Amino acid sequence: MKPITVSTTVAKPREEVFEYLDLLANHEQYLGHMYLHWTFTGPAHGVGAKARARVSAPGSREFAEFVVLESERPQRIVEETISSNGKRRTRGTYRLDPLPHGGTQVTLELAWVEVPRSERIFPPLSRRFLARALGKGMRRLRKQLEAQH
Repeated sequence: MKPITVSTTVAKPREEVFEYLDLLANHEQYLGHMYLHWTFTGPAHGVGAKARARVSAPGSREFAEFVVLESERPQRIVEETISSNGKRRTRGTYRLDPLPHGGTQVTLELAWVEVPRSERIFPPLSRRFLARALGKGMRRLRKQLEAQH
């Protein structure tokens, strides 16, 4: 499937946005509409940080596992998510670009590494659903960051 790209602008310096995103536990605040009951292991931030959360869907017992693969201060973070009992693997890349007025452009590209057979049948539906959910996550991220003093 083709990758999904969503973005937002945040009225905060790139280094501050990077610090927030690099702490994996902060994902719970802006992705809480997609995942519940988060647990964290490994280092709190940077390469090797890990999280596990239940997919937020009616009747779902599915869990997703997140791991930070790359952390290039202050411009890039790459995470892998494994779900659907290991049948779905995605790679999320956050890119942080400074804006002329001092804010930061945050872009998240989600690419599928492995896709369950059942999802290969309806890629446009899966992509549309995730694009909407991730877009909401970016709006929540902006709101969370801009509310911090």
